[in-house]
Amino acid sequence: MSKHILFVCKSCNAKSDQDHTAEPSDGTKLLNQLQTLHQTWSHQADLEIREVGCLWTCSQPCAVAFSAPDKATYLFTQVPATEVEALLQFGELYLNSKDGTIPWKQFPEKLQSASIAKIPSI
Repeated sequence: MSKHILFVCKSCNAKSDQDHTAEPSDGTKLLNQLQTLHQTWSHQADLEIREVGCLWTCSQPCAVAFSAPDKATYLFTQVPATEVEALLQFGELYLNSKDGTIPWKQFPEKLQSASIAKIPSI
């Protein structure tokens, strides 16, 4: 199986006035929680979690993207920093799909309120 990557924007903040020096950003909190849960996840070897400085969706934090060769990429924005289990549930669906297509009705319910873009493979 080719490598699948979950990109996580570590600079996302739900509040633009949040003091970035006082506490970690919401994106960093999401990243840390994902990394913790990922350590014991049954598909850990198949999905790499990779932090990125910014995914340029600053007005719609938190942002993550699932990507793999020859598969559609999914960009999620407005993801609450607490929805790590739902992200890994989606990750399992993504890993098991041939071309990255996930039917909407299979999306974890907690992610259905996020803004989602499906980007075709190249």
